[in-house]
This record gives sequence, C-alpha cells and structure tokens, in this order.
Amino acid sequence: MFLPYAVLDSLTRAQVELWKAHYEGERADQRRPAIEEGIWRRTQDPANAEQSGWSKDASGRRRVVHYRLHYGLDRTQPVERLTLNELYLYVSLLGPADEIDAYCEDVHAWLEAGRWRPDGKGSHRRGDLQVALTEHAVHPQDERADRPTPAGFKSIDVAITSEDYKIERTVRNLPWDVLAGGIRIKEQRGNPEYADDLHGLLDHLPFAVEAGCGTSIEAGIPALHHLHEVYRVTARNGDELTQSYAFNLSPRSDILVKELLTDTERKIDDMVSMFRAMFQAQPTAAHRALKALHDAGHMVGGVATHNFDGLFARVGLDETFMRRYDQRIPHVPLDPAARSLLVIGLHADRREVQRRARERGMKIFYLDTEGVTENGEYKPYPLEGARDGDVVVRSEAVDGLTTLCELLGVSA
Repeated sequence: MFLPYAVLDSLTRAQVELWKAHYEGERADQRRPAIEEGIWRRTQDPANAEQSGWSKDASGRRRVVHYRLHYGLDRTQPVERLTLNELYLYVSLLGPADEIDAYCEDVHAWLEAGRWRPDGKGSHRRGDLQVALTEHAVHPQDERADRPTPAGFKSIDVAITSEDYKIERTVRNLPWDVLAGGIRIKEQRGNPEYADDLHGLLDHLPFAVEAGCGTSIEAGIPALHHLHEVYRVTARNGDELTQSYAFNLSPRSDILVKELLTDTERKIDDMVSMFRAMFQAQPTAAHRALKALHDAGHMVGGVATHNFDGLFARVGLDETFMRRYDQRIPHVPLDPAARSLLVIGLHADRREVQRRARERGMKIFYLDTEGVTENGEYKPYPLEGARDGDVVVRSEAVDGLTTLCELLGVSA
C-alpha cells in the first residue's frame, strides 16, 4: 500500500482552482477543509439499551472509532491528482477478557493474511502504513478519567497510521473528550405548525440560516449513514446491516480492522469515497437561491452549518462551522437584525443554535422532509426538537427555497 493514494486521478483546471480557493490552509472558522475526521463512541447504558444491548447481566462494553484523513494535491504528474496523503484510524474495544483475547488472535491472523510484516519495534508494516496493537487491563484513558473497568473486562487498541504521520495528543484525546461528555439527551418535541410553503416567513424578515446535511444530500453527497457503514458503526448480520441499527459492540463481529488489514486498497477507497463525492459535488439551486435571498437583504449573516462540503461558501456565502467533537457549544454570530431563523435539513439542535435564537425572540421555521432514504428504503425521521409555535414545511431545500424566492420576487 503506497501513499499518496489517488482519490481522483486527473483533475480539471476548474477543480485545481476549487482546491486552491476552498481547501488549502485554514478557514476563518479554524476548520482545515483538507482534513476529513470522524468520531464515534458507543457504550452500553440503560439510556440506550435497545441499541446497545444493555441489561443488568450485559453491560460495560465500549467501542471507540476515530479516523483522520489528510488530503492534498499531487503535482508530480503532468496533470494534478487529488490524493490521500496521510491516514489515521484508531479503534478501541472494551469487553469481557475472553472476547478481547479472541479478537486479538483474529487481528494477528488478519495481519498475516494481509501480508503485514513485523518491524522489530512492536508494530507491523505494509508499504507506507503501520499497525500498532495494544492491550490494557485498565485503559490509560479510563485511569485518567477515574472511570472503573468492569470486573473481568479488558481493552484493546488498534492504531493504523501512515508512516511518520504525527498525531498530536490533543487530537488523540478527542474521542475520549467526547466520551467524557456522556450520552446526548434527546430534545423534547412540542406541537409545531405545518405549512405548505414558507409564506409565513415573509412576516418575520430578515431571517438567519442554520443548515444540516439536507442540502448536501440534494447535491449528491452521501448521507451520514454512509459513513456509519464504512466504519461499521452498526452491527452486522452476515453481509447485511441489521434493520435495528444496533451498536456494534461485540469485538468478534467488528470487521472494520479486518477489512483494512486484509483488503487494504479496497477499504481505503471505501474510506475516501465521501471526500471524493463531496469534492465533485456542485452547489444546487437551493444554494444559489439562498445567495440571491442574501443579496436581496432578506437573509442576513452567514450560514451556521454542520456540513464540511463548503457548498455555501462556493456560492459566496459566509459559513460558520458548527460541528465540534468535544461537544462544546460554539459561538454563533446571529445577526442582530435577524427576526427569524430558517433551519434547513437539520434533524436536531445539537449545537443549541435554535435555543439561542428563541431566547432572542426569533421565530423558528424548518424546511425539512422529515424522512430519510437509507439503503433504498424510506423511513420517517421527524424533527427532534420542534416546539409549539414553530413552523415546519415538509419540502426539500431546492423546492422550498426556490418557492420562497418566487414569493419574494427574487430572481435566483
């Protein structure tokens, strides 16, 4: 396995300029667009018993997954390539000692099957990648947090990194910071009103915007469940994801490390598929409509967004990136002139933007289909925290925003 790994083998001049404009360096919100990162921590707890399998006789298992992929342009060829330059994947499993021991044996078998070679330093190597395997009677992060280890349990860490990729301690600690934040408490839904379109917003202009992945999905970018499948966040039954979306907490059913060790190139291509789709995506009519509404003065401020595709920025809108892995609440520069907040394609108020808007007396409007399609199957997905007095328009962003432009006489 050699790095850099070609994500897109031949870029157009427009794509090279796109990279220079939107991916190189740091953005004003301190996000580094050339880095894709994700964290999942899954634990057994009474609050998530249905998904985690918690019971009085079965508790304490844990799975932590943290990945960090660093992309760049390779200019060594006559035509530039988009490449994966550095890779970090960390998987930590806590479970009964016999299950961890069996999993450790599996990992060694996968290393042999994948032709990984010991490097004499306690790790294994294949090409530009190396694997470190560490067992703990008590995990150092649990010791630091004064978090008890269940009797008869132990843990194992598997870290797969590109050669010489330096991961700072603060980055390595991110999933444990998230774990320390505890399980997110779901919001309590009220009784919002429903409307056919956003005509009610005309009485509450100008508006601010918070946007989730709905606009990205409409642009052809996979939904979050795609990453859940890539990193095996949910349990599997044979080759099919279970319909219950139970957490993957049994070490011997966790095939993520197996895939990367035994079928490395294919799995890495799976891991970069989200960034590839994101980079190739184009702003939709929804993004352009929002820019027109902003230019006309009906929308104020930038877009508070959880998306890392930069599509709003590509049409000339300012973005405030809301996603924080440490679960702290980021600053939201709500424009003082805003009288309402339009929430587009976002299921839950994880960063409390809507709460803060309500405290300012702003009316909340939602543009959301309240449903998702996963693996070809449509499933209802009601807004989590819509309150009494809020207004919900069940529509995709393209239709809802272009209709809003028509209502306001704005040319998009």
